[in-house]
Amino acid sequence: MFIEPQGKIAGEHTSGSIEVVCGCMFSGKTEELIRRLRRATIAKQNVEIFKPAIDTRYDVENVVSHNNTVIRSTPVQFASDILLLCGESDVVGIDEAQFFDDQIIDVCRTMANNGKRVIVAGLDMDAQGNPFGPMPQLLAIAEFVTKLHAICTVSGSLASFSYKLSDSEKTVELGEKDIYEARNRKYFYQGLEEKKKNKKK
Repeated sequence: MFIEPQGKIAGEHTSGSIEVVCGCMFSGKTEELIRRLRRATIAKQNVEIFKPAIDTRYDVENVVSHNNTVIRSTPVQFASDILLLCGESDVVGIDEAQFFDDQIIDVCRTMANNGKRVIVAGLDMDAQGNPFGPMPQLLAIAEFVTKLHAICTVSGSLASFSYKLSDSEKTVELGEKDIYEARNRKYFYQGLEEKKKNKKK
């Protein structure tokens, strides 16, 4: 479990920072994001939360985890909107960062340079096992990185990959257990190979 550096949660810090919570589908990224934001709220810090407007799976506005944990948020179309809306906040949370344009990198850097604690959650890989959108750059510039794991639906071992059950090759395709499942490396790539063979038939 991530524990904030001494003094940071109490708002005593003068330097901003970037924290990235990443992992595959169903690994608890949003749950961890909400946990950190709630701790900051308890510490009487001014918190703002944003998510991409495209993500309407559970709620149009609120950030909602797979376990139905809910926190108020502001949906935005573009990463640059976050700079306009974050105001005097001490802590800024951003969910599903992989869906934002590359501007999210400079947005997070600017907020951190201005003394804000920026907490970002997102998928580190897409359904093809490739780095997802701006996530690699965000991981590179973050002071703190937490990689979470799900449970492989095939083997019951730790899973790091989001396997798409359909043959769709869309990089951005919103869905839950009806479309995706968590898999470990062996069964993820085994599944991709089976899809290739089926296409050739």
